[in-house]
Amino acid sequence: MTKELQASTIIVGDDFLTTNKERVLKAVEQHACTGIIIKPNQIGTLSETVEVAKIAKDAGWQTIFSHRSGETIDDLIADLAVGCGADYVKFGAPSRGERVVKYNRLSKIAGELGI
Repeated sequence: MTKELQASTIIVGDDFLTTNKERVLKAVEQHACTGIIIKPNQIGTLSETVEVAKIAKDAGWQTIFSHRSGETIDDLIADLAVGCGADYVKFGAPSRGERVVKYNRLSKIAGELGI
């Protein structure tokens, strides 16, 4: 693999990690991934979610915040992603109301931050 491809490729430990601190620490130790999908509904609490995101960021991983399928119109995930310094979000195509509200919240945050 070329250096350019390595620099632009993210090896994501999605369901393998399940936003679980112990699994993330093991993956960091083994250099198993370079990115993680953060799903707050998989771990249980927002505190645990933030802790896992911090561990991943400290390891130099890319973080992707994702809502769950069958999601509601609650837009907290957008604030959480911004607050944790997410590199990406995964909300799906903005074709349904529960997705559009999250993108609208990101847009509002960007306006508030002047970006």
